[in-house]
Amino acid sequence: MTERSHAARAKSAALRAASVCHHVERHEAPEHVVWKAAHAARVSLQALAVLSESAPDPAADSRCARNAAAAAAQAAQMGQLHDGDSDLAVAACRAALGASRAASAAAGREGLGVDETLNVAADEAEAAAVAAAERAGWMRPGQRLPEMSTGMRSPELMSMLHF
Repeated sequence: MTERSHAARAKSAALRAASVCHHVERHEAPEHVVWKAAHAARVSLQALAVLSESAPDPAADSRCARNAAAAAAQAAQMGQLHDGDSDLAVAACRAALGASRAASAAAGREGLGVDETLNVAADEAEAAAVAAAERAGWMRPGQRLPEMSTGMRSPELMSMLHF
């Protein structure tokens, strides 16, 4: 159960990051905003790839979910930077930061990916981040993970994303 929770949370965060990237690209955001959103999307997708390619390990899997959520929070900051201080953009960014903090707590020393209370809180925070991103127009309900390049995947980077 725990492995599915981490994988689902990582996939959801990667979807949020990729969706924000596509949002700012479609709306012709400044180049630096698009670049940072694209980088965040790649990092989140790389974390998801590491999780899917490795043997199940709750602590390592929760770190991958944490890394995907942190990258999605970076993407959300770019979404807010592009969309301005509208209530929906601010709320989506705050929800993304909350999901990142909750994923970090679940992966942290106290949780190590197996604390059910922390995992449930991280799952709930991720669901709230998705709902806020949908309200902000950054993603659509039921949207699938878009095709995006993860960029160069060096063994060092993959190892770093797992820890």
